[in-house]
Amino acid sequence: MTEITRAEVCAAACADAWRDAGEVLAHAVGVVPSIGARLARLTTSPDLILTDGEAYFMSEPPPLGRTAADGGVVEGWVPYRRVFDLVASGRRQSMMGASQIDRYGNQNISLIGDWRRPKRQLIGVRGAPGNTANHRTDYWVARHTPKVFVEKVDVVCGVGNDRARGTKGLGFHHLGVVITDLAVLDYDAEGRLRVRSLHPGVTAEEVRVNTGFEIDTSGAGETRLPDPGELRLIREVVDPRGLRDREVPVTR
Repeated sequence: MTEITRAEVCAAACADAWRDAGEVLAHAVGVVPSIGARLARLTTSPDLILTDGEAYFMSEPPPLGRTAADGGVVEGWVPYRRVFDLVASGRRQSMMGASQIDRYGNQNISLIGDWRRPKRQLIGVRGAPGNTANHRTDYWVARHTPKVFVEKVDVVCGVGNDRARGTKGLGFHHLGVVITDLAVLDYDAEGRLRVRSLHPGVTAEEVRVNTGFEIDTSGAGETRLPDPGELRLIREVVDPRGLRDREVPVTR
């Protein structure tokens, strides 16, 4: 078997975020999270609901990069309006991206700079507030740098732990993990990001240097490697075209 790549380690870590999630809709933003959701569905979370990325629920999704017409098994149709019902009811678990994220998990995907005169316009707030107010939300960061992990986000899109504590009427808030190309992060008792595990070959100093705020690495273990069965699924079933290595290159 060929050497396990960083992208495959990240994919297995993403799959673990949906472990035993039950019958919820997996919302995955990015190539590696999409692999992770499919891998979880085929291993630890058989009740996880997947889509083809458009309007179909899939019991057996097609390989990454293909549509329902190219393979897989369709088990239902979900028009866009029904997605809002799923979000509002909490029957979804999301892994979103983050252009910026701070120590408490406040996330920005909207713009960089002063919102009145931004330096760069991004995709907008979109569904981030609803996600973080209604169901578990995890984050995926393909490149762990101080430009992403910042002291203060320019705009709050996804609600962080500090803001959630001070928001009246927010009945639910659950931030899970942040998975990056360097590590798996979770939150301490105060709601601050910390390093849960370092990917093989990554040092604690490397993570500290690439994080724009002080972060606790004292309890970090090593991120697990995907087992042979998971590797076979990733390489032969879920992502035979190797799209994962475009998002997380073999060497950084």
